Amino acid sequence: MVSYLLISMMRVQNLIDLLESIDASGYKAYKRIAGEYNFPDFVLSIDHVQGDPFADLSRCHVTLSLSSLNLPESLYHNSMRRIALEDFLGRRFATAIASIVVANRGSGRSGEFDIASYGQQVLRRNSVLIGSSQIEVRFQLGLPAQGRRVDAGAAKAMFCDELPALVRLALLQAVDHQKAATQHVDCVENQHFLRTQLDAKGLIAFIADDSNLARLSGVDDRPLGESVRIQAPDSLACELALKHGSTVRGLAIPKGINLIVGGGFHGKSTLLRAIEQGVYEHIPGDGRERVVSEPDCFKLRSEDGRAVAGVDISPFIQNLPGGKDCAFFTTENASGSSSQAASIIESLGAGVKTILIDEDTSATNFLIRDPVMKLLVPDDKEPITPLRQSIRQLKRQLGVSLVMVMGGSSEYFCVADSVIMMDNYQPRDVSLPVKKLVEAAPEDESGPPVMLQKTPRIPQPTCLSSLGATGKQKIKAFGTRHLLYGEQEVPVQALEQLVDIAQLQAIGYLIDYYQRSYQHSPTDLVTGLGRVLGQLQQQGFDLITPYPMGKLALPRLQELIAVVNRMRQLVLIKF
Repeated sequence: MVSYLLISMMRVQNLIDLLESIDASGYKAYKRIAGEYNFPDFVLSIDHVQGDPFADLSRCHVTLSLSSLNLPESLYHNSMRRIALEDFLGRRFATAIASIVVANRGSGRSGEFDIASYGQQVLRRNSVLIGSSQIEVRFQLGLPAQGRRVDAGAAKAMFCDELPALVRLALLQAVDHQKAATQHVDCVENQHFLRTQLDAKGLIAFIADDSNLARLSGVDDRPLGESVRIQAPDSLACELALKHGSTVRGLAIPKGINLIVGGGFHGKSTLLRAIEQGVYEHIPGDGRERVVSEPDCFKLRSEDGRAVAGVDISPFIQNLPGGKDCAFFTTENASGSSSQAASIIESLGAGVKTILIDEDTSATNFLIRDPVMKLLVPDDKEPITPLRQSIRQLKRQLGVSLVMVMGGSSEYFCVADSVIMMDNYQPRDVSLPVKKLVEAAPEDESGPPVMLQKTPRIPQPTCLSSLGATGKQKIKAFGTRHLLYGEQEVPVQALEQLVDIAQLQAIGYLIDYYQRSYQHSPTDLVTGLGRVLGQLQQQGFDLITPYPMGKLALPRLQELIAVVNRMRQLVLIKF
């Protein structure tokens, strides 16, 4: 043990000697410290050194023995528990940075430590990686500078004081918080277990009693402390089993056509938002820890001005003026109705079986066409077949379910299987009263059959290149608002189930990997993107990136495909 420590300290001394030898040199002299260094408790790898104090931070990672954490194997013995423990330790590392690190040590971002940001969801990430015998933590740091010159003293403090303290507090002392770790991991596994029961119960979503669905604001996803806790009426309630615990009672959303109605500000959109976010696990204390949804459900909305490439929207829109091809609809400036029609066809092609829609963010003429308007504008002058006339075909022919928020129209009452009224944030079952209200309503009018896209959607070989004008790769996410890909900015604000910048960044690299993998053997978008996502899940994030990085998170296939579908550079081969 003594000899090991001596060797370790000598190697750390090499780093100290290097830093002292470049003190006050030009900032690029920091390039000399790239490499691996043995510390007493861990190995530090300096993978990439920034070239300027104002540039992106230097990439590093630490590796240490998994046994040194002294955590029981039961916390990571399956994939879901491992992801949950990685999440727990990553959050501890982020908290440790906030409590230990002294930033603002000079020019630019000197002195900063940074790790992936963690929100309310528990996602598979590559910032903390638990292997069979080791744990790896990837982070970034800002090498200190005075002006644009090396500040060796501040750098030594970062490497020799702060970094060991971070590792001790976040990782080696995690055993002192084993109870919290167990609660975190069990909570995540419970959510996954609840979701696995939905299909057998004939459900598309489940919202446990006492869940806190309200959020602090539209831009702050944390729970609102003083809010109404949901309680399911007996007619809409069911019980599901817990992996850790007995059973839990809650609101059951069945397969079929479900409407959420009620007055303004009574919680309709809040309930729908909880359902759309139920595809993810949430951290303890979020309020939605026992809200789960069918994993492939997809929220869609109208998107004026979005790009559409080669989508067969003919089930909803036909006979456009000018003879525009609706079976291979392509535009750089879709209307609200054509964008929503394209989104439905695209999502069905991606395997979506549950569609979520909010009336407030939809094109009215795509949802309904009232009787008076039909008298004024005859059918042969109206190219749009509203969703109202096609929804039963979607259910009968393709097994598609729908959850829709409706506040201003009763048009969907005739086709609804269940109707939930939100009253002061509490659900009430009004299915029977609604059926009585519509008994005298006209017979249901049906539109044409809604079929899946008949032809494959195969991109032209180089249209998805990520190279910019200079020939260098450009992939950068800006929040969850847009993706810079090559020379193009792809707007993705409408993809409301995209919750983390790390997911969007990963999507950029997945698209690039798909393009490189299939440029010589063009492959259908859904098939090819599904394959590359599956490869990532099997082999890890490093498969798709030019170098190891630590700020990626696993996206869903639905959002991956949806981002590609919104790229203006997407050009499909027409058959």
